[in-house]
Formats: sequence, C-alpha cells, structure tokens
Amino acid sequence: MSDTADKPHLSRAHELDLLNRMIRIRRFEDKCAELYTQEKIRGFLHLYDGEEAVAVGVIPVLERRDRIVSTYREHGHALVRGVPMKAALAELYGKQEGCSGGRGGSMHFFDRETNFYGGNAIVGGGLPLAVGLALADHMRGDNIVTACFFGDGAVAEGEFHESLNLAALWALPVLFVCENNLYAMGTALALSESETDLHLKAASYRLSSEAVDGMDVIAVEAAARRAVAAIRKTGKPYFLECRTYRLRAHSMFDAQLYRDKAEVEAWRQKGPIVRFESWLEANHMIHSEDLASIEAGVAAEISEAVAFAEAGTWEPAEQLGRFTYAEGAV
Repeated sequence: MSDTADKPHLSRAHELDLLNRMIRIRRFEDKCAELYTQEKIRGFLHLYDGEEAVAVGVIPVLERRDRIVSTYREHGHALVRGVPMKAALAELYGKQEGCSGGRGGSMHFFDRETNFYGGNAIVGGGLPLAVGLALADHMRGDNIVTACFFGDGAVAEGEFHESLNLAALWALPVLFVCENNLYAMGTALALSESETDLHLKAASYRLSSEAVDGMDVIAVEAAARRAVAAIRKTGKPYFLECRTYRLRAHSMFDAQLYRDKAEVEAWRQKGPIVRFESWLEANHMIHSEDLASIEAGVAAEISEAVAFAEAGTWEPAEQLGRFTYAEGAV
C-alpha cells in the first residue's frame, strides 16, 4: 500500500469502511451480471469491477454540497455517493422506483438528493457539463467542488481539451478524475495515444495534475485529499490520473478479443480488494470475522434490493410520451 505522508489515519473503523465500500460495489456488480444473464436487466451494462478503489478513494473526500458528474460505468460512483442500492437496482430493472424513474437504465443514473448528475452515455460527455456546473458555482461565489469522472478513451475527444482549457482559463473548481483502465473499449491506450502519461496532457493546459496508483485505495484517497484541498484554497481545477484496470469486459456484449486472458488474470491478482485485504491481513489489522460480517451485510442488502426491484412498478404505457415533447407540441 501507499506510504505517502498525506494518507489518512488508518483507524480500524476507516479501514473497514474502505473495504466494505469496495466489496459492496463488487458484489453489486456481480449480481447485476447474474441478473443480466437472466434478462432481468436489459440494454447496455458496463461494470466497474477492478476500479473500485477510485470511487471509494475519491468520493467520500467530497462534501455533500459538492457535485459529481460520472460516465456510463457509474454504478460504483452512485453507490459510494449515497444513491440507495434499491433505487439503483430498480433503475437497472427499468422500474418507476429507480433513481431516474426507470427511464435512464444503467448509463443514466441521476439523483438530486446526493448531487449526482449522471450517468452519461456519450464518451467524454460529462466533461462540459462539469465545467458548466463549476462555472455556475464560480459565478455565485459558492465554494463547491465538481468532481468529473471519465475514462482514458475520453482523452481522445475534443470536449476533453475544450473543457480543460476553459476550466484553466476561467479558474473553475473542477476535480477531473481520469479512470485510466488502459483500454478505450477495445483499443489499448498505446495504440491510440502517443503520450500515455495522461496527466501530462492536463499539465499542458497549466492544471495542477498528478498520476496515482488507482489500485491502491489509500493512495487514491491521499491524492484526492490533496486535490480537493487545493481546489477549495485556490478555486482552480485539479487533474488526477488514476491508473487502474477493469477486470470485466467493456460491456456485456464484449467478447474481449483484444486482450489475453492471462493479462486479465495477472491484474486480478493485484486488484484493489485483494490488495487491500492482503495488506490489512499482513499487518494484523483485520480478522476473518470482519470479512464474514462485511460479506453478510452486503449480501443482505443486495437481497433486499433485488426484492425491491422485482416488486417495483412499470410505467403505464399511456405515460411513455411524457418528457418526450414539450407540453402541447404536436
């Protein structure tokens, strides 16, 4: 694990909380994959396995008033932010009790109560939204941070460069979090980017930027604390490149012909949950009964969420035209 001086004090409660949050995401995603094969969940489904340390390391550092803009791989972000698991799974089922009323599905989670602004299906689409939110807060004089998550594939999009440029020019309080999982869908990073140290691209726009081991939850949290503290002090943007790896396919339709199974297995052995558990056990900071308790609690929550989603209601067919056209439009 990271030995940085910026790391938080690892109290037993904090250790268990970090581990619980990561396991909670992983088991939820496992259940989603199972439900997808049963055709309980339809459409696109992009799972977060392997990247849990990023969401768990960054999001709890933010305050409730801060904002989060996410990607289509946002289930983990939503759960850590506080979107109820029941509402998340109901959304995946397409039920009215879902966090987006059943209309958003996997790629369009939204929750007003937690300032969770999606869930965006367009690669890089959240970047200009985050800049707009931060601009509004800047104009009002509010000391609010907008955290924007995106993958390495977004770095090749025009709005990445436009957004970073404007955020730097206007000194906007945006925390840009690049979840670099090495593959933009099926394209390896080295095949699409001549400069693979992505934080250097942000530095070229004169943003404060750094790269961090995205498989080390403590390192991510320490970097997030530095970044958020700097943003609150200066009002200027900050860029974190979290180097991670997705252990599942890009989506449930992906055959993964672009990478070897041996590569995935090698990364699985150094995944964030395995790594943190091993470190805690080696330092005698956690016991087998702690793990059993966490797993049991998560399993019970997932069972309740499944029952909630199964009992949820479908939107009546006569209401499906709502929000499609302006009131009174032909």
